[in-house]
Amino acid sequence: MNWTQMSPTKRLFLTLAIILQVTLLIAAQWDIQKRPEDEIRGSKSMWRMVAFINFIGPLAYFLFGRQPQNSHERALPTTSQ
Repeated sequence: MNWTQMSPTKRLFLTLAIILQVTLLIAAQWDIQKRPEDEIRGSKSMWRMVAFINFIGPLAYFLFGRQPQNSHERALPTTSQ
């Protein structure tokens, strides 16, 4: 089936799916670029490749590839008296 044979509803769904996929890919790649290496589980290059797997790759990165925020909080210095 080609584009002209699709119903308008199917065209809309396909267009929205493509936009969502590209948005997820760009967001994941941007986050990988900006995030320090020690805040990512595994290597940046591995997650860059994984992010190209349709829908699953970027979602896997956002769910499993990033370190939890609370693991990198700095301990407050204690004062001794």
